[in-house]
Amino acid sequence: MDKNIYIYILIMGVVSYLIRALPMTLLRKPIENNFIKSFLYYVPYVTLAVMTFPAIINATQSPISGVLALIVGIITSALGFNLIKVAVSCCAVVFIAELIII
Repeated sequence: MDKNIYIYILIMGVVSYLIRALPMTLLRKPIENNFIKSFLYYVPYVTLAVMTFPAIINATQSPISGVLALIVGIITSALGFNLIKVAVSCCAVVFIAELIII
């Protein structure tokens, strides 16, 4: 086995630790800048969206049915439907679209 793999794992571990430890040690007082606070507030949502969006499109046999389900999901959630109704409506759209497309 390649000996460099242990060096790579060590470097990844150190980088992961520093990303988590440095903010705790360097930032002692509360953040006052509204832009930075807003940026940090939206980071989890953007990260989730970036990971989820390609999965929505590629999870079906046809990307068209994935896009249709995404549109229906956005519309139903904007109308105030709960999570179960949004998920069922998206699944129904994918099912119908796959029947029509194939």
